[in-house]
Amino acid sequence: MDKRERLEAYLESNDLDSVWFTRPNSFAWLTGGRNVVDREGDTGVAAIGYDGSDVWLVANNIEADRIEAEELPDLEASEVSVATFPWYASSLPEAVAERVGSDERAAIDVARPGFERVDPTALRQPLTERDRERYRELGGQTASAVEAVCREIRREDTEHEVASALRVALSAREIEAPVVLVGGAERAQQYRHYTPTEAELGDYALVSVTAERAGLHASCTRTVAFDPPSWLEERHDAAARVEATALAATRAAASDTGDDRGTAGDVFAAVQDAYDAVGYGGEWTHHHQGGAAGFAGREWIATPDHDAPVEAPMAYAWNPTVQGAKSEDTALVTDDEVEVLTSTDRWPTTTVEAVDRDLALERPAVLELEE
Repeated sequence: MDKRERLEAYLESNDLDSVWFTRPNSFAWLTGGRNVVDREGDTGVAAIGYDGSDVWLVANNIEADRIEAEELPDLEASEVSVATFPWYASSLPEAVAERVGSDERAAIDVARPGFERVDPTALRQPLTERDRERYRELGGQTASAVEAVCREIRREDTEHEVASALRVALSAREIEAPVVLVGGAERAQQYRHYTPTEAELGDYALVSVTAERAGLHASCTRTVAFDPPSWLEERHDAAARVEATALAATRAAASDTGDDRGTAGDVFAAVQDAYDAVGYGGEWTHHHQGGAAGFAGREWIATPDHDAPVEAPMAYAWNPTVQGAKSEDTALVTDDEVEVLTSTDRWPTTTVEAVDRDLALERPAVLELEE
């Protein structure tokens, strides 16, 4: 089912005349482009909507021509109707309301009186073929940028310096970086979200990013060591086995059909069991374990008994941590395959097996650099 068919089904099942998207990730999902000027805003500078027959772009007079010309790569110009409003006259939601009219039933992705509230998460799953191809490009380029920076860092570098280098490397590939985490040896053991500081890296470092382009998000983590602690490799491998188990459980859940389709809670239960099996029972309580990825860093984050269905083909980013170690990549999961997207052939790997499941994966190993 393509995106327009999904929207038509949504309108019919909810008895709506139109549905509208103002938030950047859902605007990107439908158009392949950006509606962002000010990154601090919850909404962009343009809205995209569908009324059952036509696609509508609503934007102010400053932005309309540019967005129509440059930010709608997934839509034919002939199929988009454009409504503009003076920049000083209305807010974007007000302009959408004026376009819709008082006698229509409509949904929008922000709180707005007179509108239903649409949660785009379900509409964005599973991924279309075109989005999967874009994801492969994004994943490979994200991994290349992160790994290139990691090969050049030194123990005396600060976390801030490494984070800055990561942002530059990603930006050079036209990739945004909403999340950049760099934890040196001391802070990576203290905190699961090691936001960068002026602390030097020291004996080893964890480097994690969530990268975004055209609305799609890819997450990955790499570990670099100069004088690795004696326990690092064992904990790193334990985290990698938990991640492999999560991906195996995701594949199994995605292969189910109908009412038997597996859920996020089913995968989470497998993650809990995997932590027990690798000798770190209860470690999952210290950090979220990840979940479905796509047009958000996580479309959903798995929790115990979470009933979100596991869709396929869909991207998943699981991120188990074990006391100063972490394993994380973004993978495309179908009902019979796990394809790691954030990978290159230029990083050392180790083969890990899922716990009690038939899946062996090549996972990034700890990269040891000379001091």
